[in-house]
Amino acid sequence: MADIFELFKKIGRREEKAGPPEYLIVGLGNPGDRYEGTRHNAGYAALDYIADKASVKVRNLKFKALTGRGTFGGKPVMFMKPQTFMNLSGTSVKEASDFYGIPPEKIVVISDDVNFEPGRIRVRRSGSDGGHKGLYNIIYMLSSDAFPRVRLGVGKKPDGYDMADWVLSRMGKEEAEALVSTFDSVRDSVALIIEGKTDDAMSKYNGSGKAPEAD
Repeated sequence: MADIFELFKKIGRREEKAGPPEYLIVGLGNPGDRYEGTRHNAGYAALDYIADKASVKVRNLKFKALTGRGTFGGKPVMFMKPQTFMNLSGTSVKEASDFYGIPPEKIVVISDDVNFEPGRIRVRRSGSDGGHKGLYNIIYMLSSDAFPRVRLGVGKKPDGYDMADWVLSRMGKEEAEALVSTFDSVRDSVALIIEGKTDDAMSKYNGSGKAPEAD
């Protein structure tokens, strides 16, 4: 057990040497095994994928979230998975934003979207919560909707389904594969946003979730 604590201390010291993060990259979801693989946890899954590609471990508990720091899009960033449950996601985001002095424009949020089928993503510079309770709470806590977000299609709610039951349901095999197929595009979209090229991310990836192939 002592070895584990020592490992966490070493990780923390490495992060301190890297300097404070300039951006937050936040993946939304619900903590706990019972929620793994549910539609509402698409943001968690995408963030894990992006952080892994950046060789960052998202496992430090800070700001009521699992966090990890590294470099992404040429900037020092903090990857974050709030552990407060979806409806209170803004608590973690607000605490980190205040601590590091990070404005909403430099907070990139990845979430699920029931308006699109799996395999599609939507990049936005800012805007309303669109009925998403996690985004609603972040807007409320920050007193601003001026943060960019990447929303992942997880399937439209069938008639007769309660919305809460739908977003907490697990995807079928084909749906899950379609969702995962967008993760490289999500990663590239977030990188473009951090590089100050949000318009490029929107024009390139909105709709299909995949970049158009070169002629």
